[in-house]
Amino acid sequence: MTVALTPTAAHAADRTTTPNAVIQWNIHAQTAIFETARQSPTAGTRSFAMVHGAVYDAVNAIAGAPYDPYLTAPPTRRGDSVPAAVATAAHRVLLKLFPAQETTLRAQYDAALAAIPDGSAERGGIAVGEAAAAAMIAAREGDGAFSDATWPVGDQPGQWRPTPPQFLQVGAWFATLRPFVVENPHAWTVPAPPKLTSRAWARDLNEVKAVGEAGSTVRTADQTEAATWWDDPRMVEWEIKRGLATSQRLSTLQTARLFAMAEIAAADALISCYGEKKRWAFWRPVTAIPLADTDGNPATSADPDWLPLRTTAPSAEYPSGHACFTSSLMTTFRTFFGRDRVPFSAYSPDSGTTRHYTSFAAATAELEEARIWAGVHYRFATTHGTKLGTAVTKQVLRESFQPRRH
Repeated sequence: MTVALTPTAAHAADRTTTPNAVIQWNIHAQTAIFETARQSPTAGTRSFAMVHGAVYDAVNAIAGAPYDPYLTAPPTRRGDSVPAAVATAAHRVLLKLFPAQETTLRAQYDAALAAIPDGSAERGGIAVGEAAAAAMIAAREGDGAFSDATWPVGDQPGQWRPTPPQFLQVGAWFATLRPFVVENPHAWTVPAPPKLTSRAWARDLNEVKAVGEAGSTVRTADQTEAATWWDDPRMVEWEIKRGLATSQRLSTLQTARLFAMAEIAAADALISCYGEKKRWAFWRPVTAIPLADTDGNPATSADPDWLPLRTTAPSAEYPSGHACFTSSLMTTFRTFFGRDRVPFSAYSPDSGTTRHYTSFAAATAELEEARIWAGVHYRFATTHGTKLGTAVTKQVLRESFQPRRH
């Protein structure tokens, strides 16, 4: 499906407004969600989706609702301030999520409003932003976030158990989180992981054992960089999204729509993904490789001292959450721009490098490999994670954010 970009005159005029308020509040959201609250990339997906769903509804309403609202199209008046609406919608949602950050969030909000002339336009924008935020906050009440759900733990070959170094139980609540768009996120499934006695299991285990080990001699320097770059908890996907909005000269409305599509689709994709993780509760390489002498497969052998290049996330193995997430974003970008070949790049503090891509498909393909090079996933986990994330995202985008038929 291709969603054509057909900016109206109002959209084109909006391109002259600088800076892009949606990008600025995305940066503020990252500061609140990750830098300050230290939410995990998975938990943060819900927070980003809430912020950008509200921002989109506010901006879309002021533009005359050319696209289907996500939750609401608040009443507007001609000339209502878009920057005031963006700031208010984002601020109200972030304040609800992180009340302990009230002082910082208020300072950011006051600075945003100070740049807008006082008057009816500012007041109107604030009212629209407040209405959009209120709808989002109400919609997510009691959605199951941060419940005390846990991963199934086993002690038999193939069964997940907490992993070093901290042996934590984290993130299982995402498997039962209320979705943002799809009716049943668990309608999408992945096939069973390979039988431990199979040739496919031995192949994938031995691959990650060789290339994903911390001290691997077969992994190249570029593969090590890519594994680190993609594994940065300051998700490079956040910068990719902002970079695309800037390089492609998106208007505020287009940026709001792209960010809402990306964040909400990714959230639903991860809910499906985590449901499958919980269903299969499969062991991670850091567990399986030291215990490979228990899997009943003569083509595998144990290495009790084996450790991965990157720290294994405290969640079940299959499918790869990062593959679900990244494939979702790249599918959204491809759909939004109507083509796959759009150049982009991003910087990772963890690797200290910037990586460049010529297409969304190329980035997805490298992410699949990078999770193996990092030593945290098997190939079948990344392959099926990509398929799952892509399928859920296509459904979300079929149902939401479409041009309205007037």
